[in-house]
Amino acid sequence: MVISSLNIKRIINLIGFIEECLNELRSFQVMDEEEFLSDKRNPAFVESYLRRTLEAIFDIGRHILAKTYGYKELEYKKIAKELGKKGIVTQELSEKLFMMAGYRNRMVHFYREITPAELFKIVRNNLNDIEEFLRQIRNFINAYLKETQP
Repeated sequence: MVISSLNIKRIINLIGFIEECLNELRSFQVMDEEEFLSDKRNPAFVESYLRRTLEAIFDIGRHILAKTYGYKELEYKKIAKELGKKGIVTQELSEKLFMMAGYRNRMVHFYREITPAELFKIVRNNLNDIEEFLRQIRNFINAYLKETQP
């Protein structure tokens, strides 16, 4: 169901922004934990790029749900669940997005509890989840364009 047209250009721009953030974050994947923790700027850098990435992910999700299903104000965890329920992303990815939403909220509201070691683990082990989100959103956009373009 399409309520109004998706702003594909906006989504593509956000995808590009996420890719830029991922490129910055990937530079930390080659570090071992000791090297990562040896410079206190590293965790701050990762935290900033990770938070911005998560904001962009949920901006994309909110836009898609608002334009295709008429959703109004949605908090991040609800966006994650609805993307899965509507088949925009897989249920498996929806569950990961739900966890990402919780982590984003923690980064914003409980920022003093975020540890450099957990940021290191995220950058080493979880960037593929973001890449999978991008892949599934691109698939959704392609299907949307096929459905809505004459």
